[in-house]
Amino acid sequence: MPTALQPTRTCPICTTSFVPQGRAIYCSHACRQRAFHLRWLQDRQLRLLEAARPLRRRRNLLAQTIYECPRCEARLVSERRCPDCNLMCKRVGLGGECPHCSEPVLLADLFPDVEL
Repeated sequence: MPTALQPTRTCPICTTSFVPQGRAIYCSHACRQRAFHLRWLQDRQLRLLEAARPLRRRRNLLAQTIYECPRCEARLVSERRCPDCNLMCKRVGLGGECPHCSEPVLLADLFPDVEL
């Protein structure tokens, strides 16, 4: 129970009150990890939005999106419905056709070290 001499803080993740030890911002290690994961997800989503912005400006985003059929796992460029299974496909990411073999290729497959 905090006394009048002990200041309390509110955890920004779970909104519980706690007595900080040192410069603690979060009430527990779990809340600190959750905050890190939320920041990481926000950074990754921001990078995806920045990569897609020029394509969206040119109204070319759909033409550069790879979709995958949930049944036959066929990858398609800019086609949302599988022609063989007639099912709606799941968006996998940005990419295009390979100039050599005309197969759909994801940017994430070409550049595995760079997070898009």
